[in-house]
Amino acid sequence: MPSPFPGMNPFLEQEDVWSDFHNRFIPAAAEAIGAQVQPAYIVKIDQNVFVQEPDEEDRKVLGRPDVFVAEDATGSPSAAGGLALVTPTKARIVPAITADKDLFIEIRDAKDRKLITAVELLSPSNKEHGSTREQYLSKRNTYFKSGVHLVEIDLLRGGPRMPLAPKPSADYCVVVSRAPDRPEADVWSIRLRDPLPMVPIPLRPGDDEAHLELQVVLHRVYDAAGYANYIHRSPPDSPLSAEDGLWADEVLRLHQSVT
Repeated sequence: MPSPFPGMNPFLEQEDVWSDFHNRFIPAAAEAIGAQVQPAYIVKIDQNVFVQEPDEEDRKVLGRPDVFVAEDATGSPSAAGGLALVTPTKARIVPAITADKDLFIEIRDAKDRKLITAVELLSPSNKEHGSTREQYLSKRNTYFKSGVHLVEIDLLRGGPRMPLAPKPSADYCVVVSRAPDRPEADVWSIRLRDPLPMVPIPLRPGDDEAHLELQVVLHRVYDAAGYANYIHRSPPDSPLSAEDGLWADEVLRLHQSVT
């Protein structure tokens, strides 16, 4: 069954849900786009790998297990005849790096394989974490400099928006940046209670743009993943306002009363 919410489902914004949603949404969106642009274009799914370095505080040595060998005055093992080990302390091993992996869509010309359009669904890591956000912004600038169209979909209420002036004030936004129009871009600002829009997918000059019906894709993914069975048991990671929380509770109550 489709999501009970008229637009984005805020309960998808949970740590143990979002990654699964992201990994299901991108293939579903790629399939919807591919049906419109093939065989002139190739629609591929690729993966961003963002290296997340620990904060300065986490890089400090927090402790070290203590292991000693008791030796006599001559430097040989103790008279007990073996190694004397004291009880070790506890420590936390701090990894040098972690990696966040996010799927995205590439639309390439079937003749020369040139990248024409990229479709990115933002994740919490590339919105919020300093190092991974910087890496995503660097990739974003590469798109802009290379003449690639960018469709950037932000369905997360949490985290700061990507650089845009004026900054969208709604809960969600979609940016369609066509290469010939830069620095101007089309922006869809979407409130929690609004349906998700159908957005254009720009292609080569002279070719009709494709489109992506975000609401249709969301309902398809929601149904296939069986999210109705568990995601509404926990609150969204980005808390709803008191007014929106009451509205969401009423939406779920009415939905449950008819199912």
